[in-house]
This record gives sequence, structure tokens and C-alpha cells, in this order.
Amino acid sequence: MTITTAQIRGARGILNWSQQDLSDRTDISTTSIGSIEKGTTKPRASTLAVIQAAFENNSIEFIEPDGVKRRTDEVRVFTGRSGYLDFFEDVYETLERNPESEVFVNNVDERRFVKLHGKQAEYHLNRMSKLKNIKYKVLLREGDTFFAVNEYAEYRWLPKTHFSSVPFYSYGTKLAIILFDTEPKIIVINHVAVSEAYKIQFSGIWNNAIVPNSQDIKTLADKA
Repeated sequence: MTITTAQIRGARGILNWSQQDLSDRTDISTTSIGSIEKGTTKPRASTLAVIQAAFENNSIEFIEPDGVKRRTDEVRVFTGRSGYLDFFEDVYETLERNPESEVFVNNVDERRFVKLHGKQAEYHLNRMSKLKNIKYKVLLREGDTFFAVNEYAEYRWLPKTHFSSVPFYSYGTKLAIILFDTEPKIIVINHVAVSEAYKIQFSGIWNNAIVPNSQDIKTLADKA
């Protein structure tokens, strides 16, 4: 379906987004967004698709002909770079609401994460480091010496034979499966039983993982 100007305004209202917030997530200027919402500009289908994806990445569901509502299901899918950034907004907001949480990250190459964050990487890492009483455990491929968040995370290595190219990210009651294809795709399951089952499995793997030597560490600052 093609979303309408009324649905765009309604979706912004549900999320309490300003036109600038929508612009930040779509790389469409606030002037263009304002013109679209007023009906003074007829946008391309591709432009509307970008706007629709930004809302759907944030749990908005569009209903024909002019309906809009917040999704309440337990599975969310984030796609593209904007979806990737929205996913990490969800990580931050979830942890901010849930102090004394644990974060488990498995099968990760943090170079990919830093590259996708781009200029926002340092900002995101700084704000994450300020969240108190949250423990981070990260499993990398054996021999990987790039530890992006060594200041607040504990790292161990998975043997190369046990490492996969599909990262898992556990935070709060959520488990994310991260796929790096032609564009990133992140599937987030918000379910206590699923989250707890994964945490048990992760702890077993963690306890048998390789502890790197301190001289193996190469931080984001070293890379810069």
C-alpha cells in the first residue's frame, strides 16, 4: 500500500516525532516532509517507501485506507542503515529503563558495527558507557583483537570452529538476530522465555570461551 499524508501525520503523533525526527531517520529534509504533509508536493513512490519503512521500523502499522496504529506484537524487524540505527536506539532505551541488566553479544565482528554507525559510533558508545550497573559480555572470533567497547565490556574468544557470521544480541527481555546481507536486517524477539533460554546457553558458552591476554586488546581509539 501507499501511505497517505494523514497517515504520516498520524504516525508522527503516535511516536511523538517532530518533522526533524522523521528527517533524521530518512535523510529527507524537513522542508520536503512539511510539503508532503501539507499536500503541496507529490512525493515519489520511493520517497514514501522510505518514510513508511522508518515508521514500520518503530512499531507503526498502516491500515488501508487511512488507518495507523502502534504494533503490539513480540517480533520487530529493522532493515537498512536507518533501521540499524533505530535498533540501537531501542537497545539504549531498553537498558535505560532496565538498570542492573546484562547484555550478551555473540558471533560479533565489531568493525561492522562501528562502520554502520559511522559518525554516530562515538556518541552511541559514550552514552552506553554512562549507563550504570549494566554488565556487558561479548564473544568474538578467536584472534580478533578489535575490542570497540573495552572500557565497559568484558571480552572472550570463541574458537574459530564455533564462530558464526550471524551475531546475536541479548538485552533486557529481547533477543536480536543480526543479518548482514546487502543491507542489515535485525529481527528482535521480545519474549521473556526466549530471552532467558538464550542467556542460559550464552553463559555455558562464555564459561568455556578463551580469555584473551590484555596485550591483545585494540580499542576504537587505537583504530582511530
